[in-house]
Amino acid sequence: MVLKRPFVTEKAMLMVEGGNELQFIVERNATKQDIRRALESAFEQEVRSVRTMMTTKGQKKATVSFADAKAAEEILSRLGIM
Repeated sequence: MVLKRPFVTEKAMLMVEGGNELQFIVERNATKQDIRRALESAFEQEVRSVRTMMTTKGQKKATVSFADAKAAEEILSRLGIM
């Protein structure tokens, strides 16, 4: 499983509202293409871009933006977060 869990903070919630972006903690060896495929197959939403970074705790965090304007909110509601 490439995706471990959604990364939900106050700043991440502002990114959902302002930029239609979600953040996920992913496997350290996952590539951007792996993350894109996993999200598109799991949530059936077209991914526009994937940015990754390493956190100070040694975890890999992916910031994902979607083509559909309401995709991020829909995914969070499906996960029971929003």
